[in-house]
Amino acid sequence: MPAACIRRLMLTNFRSYRAVSVTADAGLVVLVGPNGAGKTNVIEAISYLAPGRGLRRATLEEVGFSEGDGSWAVAAEVEGALGLATLGTGLTLRNGGEEAASRKCRIDREPVVSAASFAEHLRIIWLTPHMDPLFAGPASERRRFLDRLVLTVDAEHGSRVNALERALRSRNRLLEDPRPDPLWLDAVEHEAAELAVAVAAGRAETVRRLQGAVEAHKDLASPFPWAEIAIDGWLETLLADHAAVTAEDRYRAVLRQGRARDAAAGRTLAGPHLSDLEVRHGPKGIAASAASTGEQKALLIGLILAHAGLIADMTGFAPVLLMDEVVAHLDPTRRAALYEGLTRLGAQAWLTGADPAAFAEIAADAQVFEISLGRATRRP
Repeated sequence: MPAACIRRLMLTNFRSYRAVSVTADAGLVVLVGPNGAGKTNVIEAISYLAPGRGLRRATLEEVGFSEGDGSWAVAAEVEGALGLATLGTGLTLRNGGEEAASRKCRIDREPVVSAASFAEHLRIIWLTPHMDPLFAGPASERRRFLDRLVLTVDAEHGSRVNALERALRSRNRLLEDPRPDPLWLDAVEHEAAELAVAVAAGRAETVRRLQGAVEAHKDLASPFPWAEIAIDGWLETLLADHAAVTAEDRYRAVLRQGRARDAAAGRTLAGPHLSDLEVRHGPKGIAASAASTGEQKALLIGLILAHAGLIADMTGFAPVLLMDEVVAHLDPTRRAALYEGLTRLGAQAWLTGADPAAFAEIAADAQVFEISLGRATRRP
């Protein structure tokens, strides 16, 4: 199966890089160097070629070069679903920085509305150390993880999630008034219900497809245990047996009946903004949160690989994978299994690590770059 590939990556005034260019081929790309050298900065730049706020969820102003004026740019020559293209994004300051900065996105130098348009060329999936405590952490982190999975399938999902959050905030502000305007409330709740059902439907469909992919490729001998996943949310559950129009009407009724309760609480107490992703360790039949730290890491890697395979099957192109410091804490068996899984998938995968020895098994075949402050040097 073909794979999307970043052929050349160019950073300008991004994080620790004033200007750097990395030329790569398909397959495994390894970035090695001491902690703080800028390895994660490179793959973070790539993550801005996907919808959303990047793998660190930083503000646009935070990623600028420390000695620059705050503007920055990321560009990539990619080979993807629509052939060769140049994708670019960055922050541009207006009137010498006196006006608010705005992010720009371009494809072949032509402006596009947002980074969602980049998904027509390539899909990007990432795994970072910040995600390690996912299963034992708060539900909000699992919702964000799930929305990231959905976003790889549907590039417009993020805009719907954001719009739903805005609608619910507007409703909460209206409810702060002791005598809120019922017509305004009806209008806001009407919009919120449409968005909530769209968000819930996208999540439910992605989970259904991902669970199907896990079942179809279940390998009992794999060091990455298979997972059972489901959504804990009444609206997602309702959509399994009811039409979207019915679900919208039900949610509007819930919002209308809960106005007094939500006004007292200062927030909306029902809806997909409170849903949770349930994950179980399939072979052991236990909640993922009850598994050991190593088992949780292995479960997460297994889910990421399964999702990458799902994207490849759905789009006909394997996605680009970004794996930050993933191999450092794997035992030799799981490390070898990860490399085998990535090779079998055929995806271009960018891996970072401080210890070159962790990549000894693939050093002969991978593209290895030594990262130092502001530089990326490819090993012969």
